[in-house]
Amino acid sequence: MCAKSDPVKVVAAYNIKGGVGKTSTAVNLAYLAARDGFRTLLWDLDPQGSATYLLKAEARVKGGGRALVVGRRTAGDAVRSTEIDRLDLIPADFSYRNLDRELGAAENPTKRLHRLLTPLRTHYDVVVLDCPPSASLMSESIIRASDVLLVPLIPTGLSLRTFDQLTEFVGTVEGRAPQIVGFLSMVDRRKRSHRDLAATVPRDHPGVRPVVVPSLAVVEQMAEHRTPVPLFAPASPATAAYEQLWDHVREAWS
Repeated sequence: MCAKSDPVKVVAAYNIKGGVGKTSTAVNLAYLAARDGFRTLLWDLDPQGSATYLLKAEARVKGGGRALVVGRRTAGDAVRSTEIDRLDLIPADFSYRNLDRELGAAENPTKRLHRLLTPLRTHYDVVVLDCPPSASLMSESIIRASDVLLVPLIPTGLSLRTFDQLTEFVGTVEGRAPQIVGFLSMVDRRKRSHRDLAATVPRDHPGVRPVVVPSLAVVEQMAEHRTPVPLFAPASPATAAYEQLWDHVREAWS
């Protein structure tokens, strides 16, 4: 566990593309961090609020995202507890769809998220960000605030092209760049193309770890159970994959 003197680690589940498994990744890794004794905060930045739903949290923050961005409310005011020990949540609501516009009107917009997180650094060891799919002011603010950028990739050539574009984008951002931890998500080993990419992508793409999250019904069943996979399916290959990914995240921030 992080000592209190250690800086909080910010891990963002992010991809320019949608539908690649960001929310399931964020929720399961936040759970694993809390399970391992880290004081953990999950911030749901996606206006769809899927992580908020999965963790059974109230989906409304007074004043919405604008109140946070313009400074009328602090991030700490928005924190909600969850049913999981050591895991708190800042919920999303539909007002988050306007965050880019609000950031555009703010001073130093790409540093705003970092500043919002700063007061929370004495309360948490790990902050996990569940990010909306975009390449925008919010994206740059997320990259500036993060220590690790966690990038789920579906096993297609276009997804890998997007990963390379993201890597280039991160390289253009001023200041300290986060460690990029890519991994394959939604892999169906019955398909030869998926098996081939699972074998070759970590070798050919620096930043992609040899982690394969399988395409299994148990991941989709998170929406029915409204709880992380390791809690209701501890023996599932999906649980093993998320635990392996969590090990790589801890290695990256070390």
